[in-house]
Amino acid sequence: MRSVRGRAIATWSREVKERIVGETFAPGANVSVIARSHGLDPSQLFAWRRKALASGLVAPICGAGGQAVKFLRFDTVTSDMVEIVIGDVVVCVSSEVEPQRLAAVIRTVRQA
Repeated sequence: MRSVRGRAIATWSREVKERIVGETFAPGANVSVIARSHGLDPSQLFAWRRKALASGLVAPICGAGGQAVKFLRFDTVTSDMVEIVIGDVVVCVSSEVEPQRLAAVIRTVRQA
């Protein structure tokens, strides 16, 4: 553990990072749930995934014809908050968001 501005910061070995990132590439994996189960903020795990993908050591799962799979899992849930995973971005919205506003946010994230 190291400390930054009085907060304890965990340091993760390369092997542990690789194991955790590897879990996220399993079919149907939910990166946010995996992150929380290891005491990580989901954004940290998404950053590790981006680095792993950029390194070329891992690749996204591909469907028929070599096309990247757009949606690995879709779960219907009842909640006040919903997490929508688009690539390596997580969009958190409340149940009160207007559909048109949500569609605009999703389009923006996909274009980024």
